[in-house]
Amino acid sequence: MICETCGHRNAPGREFCASCEAFLAWEPDEAAPARAAAPAPEAGPAPEPEPGPDPAPRVAEPPAPVGRPSAPPPPTAPPPTAPPIAPPPTPPDSAPPPPAVGAPRRPGESADRAAPGPDAWPDPDARPAVAEPPTPPATAGTPVVCPHCRTENSPDRTLCVRCALLLDPGPPPAIRPPWWRRNLTRGPRQSPVAGTRPRRGWRRPRIGLPVVLILLAVGIWFALPHLSGLFGVAKEETGKPESVPPTECRASGAAKGHPAGAAVDGFNNRYWAPEETGDGIGEFLECDFAQPVRLTKLIVFSGTSARKDEFLTQARPAGITVLLTARDGELTTRTIRLRDQAGEQTFDLRGSETVRARFTVNSAYGTGKDRRIAVAEVEFFGRRS
Repeated sequence: MICETCGHRNAPGREFCASCEAFLAWEPDEAAPARAAAPAPEAGPAPEPEPGPDPAPRVAEPPAPVGRPSAPPPPTAPPPTAPPIAPPPTPPDSAPPPPAVGAPRRPGESADRAAPGPDAWPDPDARPAVAEPPTPPATAGTPVVCPHCRTENSPDRTLCVRCALLLDPGPPPAIRPPWWRRNLTRGPRQSPVAGTRPRRGWRRPRIGLPVVLILLAVGIWFALPHLSGLFGVAKEETGKPESVPPTECRASGAAKGHPAGAAVDGFNNRYWAPEETGDGIGEFLECDFAQPVRLTKLIVFSGTSARKDEFLTQARPAGITVLLTARDGELTTRTIRLRDQAGEQTFDLRGSETVRARFTVNSAYGTGKDRRIAVAEVEFFGRRS
């Protein structure tokens, strides 16, 4: 297989040139089988020369190229009648030049001196040697087998001579296991040597996982008393609070017709007012609950009514201090600021296990000599413990 790109001779069956790695022709050489199949003419016995004058010295003619059939010898011309002219003497060390191919024979030269054909040499050792193309030096080493087409390649090649793919693609990338598998699985065990019995030794167990489980159990044990409170807080944050009205309500003083219970009776057109007139600073309203409640929200209707035309007839509280008392005696204080407007005003009021709530007036709107502080309604929202 001769490469049409660089002219390199390749071994039969190759599809890529070993020198330039170019693609070789798929069609085989059809002329070579035809030449090999052509019969060669049989060489007959050479005729003996006739006696006569000494002919000219014979000159060795070059052999015909191998593989080409020899031309049939031309008819022998009759010897001349005139005596031959002897050629000039030739030095013994120098030989006369060989005649050109296809030149006519000299007189007296017989037909057996014609150029011999490829099969005219009975002895193979006497046949002239034909120069063959140089073979590239073989590289020492084990041939590399292509992983794709299983073709053997020389060790110095990078691409396959048949499929032109990479011979050594390298090892596949390693896949790292996930973290939970790396932490929970043991390391690789070393296989015993063939013919030996593995030793049964004590292997230290991993203590990471048992320690974590023990710490988790201890944490749950100590958190059990507080889980109910945590669940209650979560329920309060996600659920809708309910109304928790007090069972008893009293005040520092009450005007005639406006008792302390009027502030928690559920009607916002009746109000509580202290007995003394003036700014009402220091007056308070106190409510008790029959069982502890968890307060989350407080709604206050300031003034004498929720209607705007009746709202400004009396003074209104501006600042109130709220004191919450828990079942265990713990006190929680919160100061709220009211707006001078009719209708409900909502405040966040947090209290756990609350049994009593006191509202003390710190400042007021619209005070006067004949005017009193008025609170139309107070509502509590939360959940009963």
